[in-house]
Amino acid sequence: MKREDYIRWDEYFMGISKLAGMRSKDPNTQVGACIVGPDNNILSMGYNGFPRGCSDDDFPWDRDGDMLSTKYAYVTHSELNAILNYRGGSLQGAKLYVSLFPCNECAKAIIQSGIDTVIYDSDKYNGTPGNIAAKRMFDSAGITYKKYEHTGRVLAIEV
Repeated sequence: MKREDYIRWDEYFMGISKLAGMRSKDPNTQVGACIVGPDNNILSMGYNGFPRGCSDDDFPWDRDGDMLSTKYAYVTHSELNAILNYRGGSLQGAKLYVSLFPCNECAKAIIQSGIDTVIYDSDKYNGTPGNIAAKRMFDSAGITYKKYEHTGRVLAIEV
């Protein structure tokens, strides 16, 4: 008889997203993303951090101050990293699992890449201008977005 307590696809892919986010060195916000094809194969992953070749010791992690003294001018978000990491061609019809609802800039990249579904965990910036703009663009472009439904299952691994 087969096992019945295996994890669902959504649990698996959101778990992968959260695990990817654990690679982020950002002291405040760790975000991970996982792009999944129509047949439930993982196409790409990403997490928030500085671009390749930009040392995380040479750039600021601060959240407050003038633009050039904060991380905001330099950090690449997990969704964009996952899109840029993909080397297989079109992402048409793919799903994006992400631990934090995408900002308006990432929403543009998601739409342009052909991803048609976004499953997110947290929406902590709900109602901010960037969040409203992202949702407005998703709605206009026909992108489905939905909050991840927690199952209460705790996934633990030992490494």
